[in-house]
Amino acid sequence: MLEGEVLPELVRGPITRGTLALFAGASHDHVPLHFDSDFASAAGMDDVFAHGMLSMAYLAQALRQWVPADRLRRWNVRFSAITPLYATVHCRGEVAELFEHEGERCARLTIGAWTGQSIQTLGGDAIVAID
Repeated sequence: MLEGEVLPELVRGPITRGTLALFAGASHDHVPLHFDSDFASAAGMDDVFAHGMLSMAYLAQALRQWVPADRLRRWNVRFSAITPLYATVHCRGEVAELFEHEGERCARLTIGAWTGQSIQTLGGDAIVAID
C-alpha cells in the first residue's frame, strides 16, 4: 500500500425488496421503514429504503477484499444519507496515511459508500496493519 493509493471499488446491488427482506431476516432488523411501503409513506418517505447496516456490511466486504481480517485494527463509519430502493452501492477507499504504531506498520484508509447517483451514505476510516 502506498499513500494516496485508491483501492479497488466494490459494487453491490441494485438493492431490491428481496435484498431488504433477506437482510431483515439475517440481521433481525424488522423496522417497517425497510419493508412496508405504506408505513414508509406514512412516515413521509417516498418508499422503503435500505438498512444503514446493509451498506456497512458491504463496506466490510470491501475492507476484506483490500486486507485480510487479521490485519484490521479498527474501523468506524458515520451514516450520512439514506440508500434508496434500487440503488447500487459503491464502496471505495483510499490510503490516507502510512504510520507506525506500537512497532507495527499501519495504514489509515479513508472509506465510504456511495449510491450510483454519487450520494455518500457512509463515511469513515479504518486502520490496517501492512507488510
